[in-house]
Amino acid sequence: MTTAWSLRPPSVIPGFGLTLGFTLAYLGLIVLLPLAALVARTSGLGPAELWAIATTPRVVAAFRVSFGTALIAAVINVFFGLLVAWVLVRYRFPGHRLVDAMVDLPFALPTAVAGIALTALYAPNGWVGRLLDPLGIKVAYTPLGIIVALTFIGLPFIVRTVQPVLQDLEVEHEEAAASLGAGRWQTFTRVIFPAILPALITGFALAFARGVGEYGSVIFIAGNMPAVSEIVPLLIVSKLEQFDYAGATVLAVMMLLASFLLLLTINLLQHWTRSRHG
Repeated sequence: MTTAWSLRPPSVIPGFGLTLGFTLAYLGLIVLLPLAALVARTSGLGPAELWAIATTPRVVAAFRVSFGTALIAAVINVFFGLLVAWVLVRYRFPGHRLVDAMVDLPFALPTAVAGIALTALYAPNGWVGRLLDPLGIKVAYTPLGIIVALTFIGLPFIVRTVQPVLQDLEVEHEEAAASLGAGRWQTFTRVIFPAILPALITGFALAFARGVGEYGSVIFIAGNMPAVSEIVPLLIVSKLEQFDYAGATVLAVMMLLASFLLLLTINLLQHWTRSRHG
């Protein structure tokens, strides 16, 4: 007899109720409970106090820097991450395994080490910085430096999300499109791109979310100037050091809500894309 809970055929291996219970308990303890405690800390503040903290010019500028630089870095990584994934999947060349392993370096490298390395490289007296400085291009201690750092740590999210999809994409589909008279650009836009678009959106969401909350690799190269290159995580740490726990909690809740709404929007977009393109 089919019930309302029979959404899928029963699995060969039973245990849905037990595993679902463990899943909900684990997520509740690890994810929901800390976030609920964070939100509860702001319950003692009135709406006027919350609004006063949230609309401070320094706070607004920090949010603009954090979300703006994370968005730009994620868009850059979508293009170059797709390019890297395409080369790794479709071509074999000397040093292929080395290049493939290098993609994961930002995962394994401590973020503080990445920040120090990028600062030494792009500082006015660094290897790259001393070449850019005469051209009037300053990377270190500017928002541009934040974008460079977030691009560095966000690239693997795009590559490792798109790479399996490209590997599963049959080359015969492209050959069939070519045999029907489609050009290279038409084959890419009508055959390849719709298939990898959901993976690209997922990688973009992961890179963007990581960039918004990134701290270690940014604080060294950003310069941390209020209203110029100060990010929200650093502002939260500054408020904690000043024993302004209420202000730090409000900023943390704002970051939580903004990130949740953005990720929810991206997930809905991803679901719509998958349902449209199958």
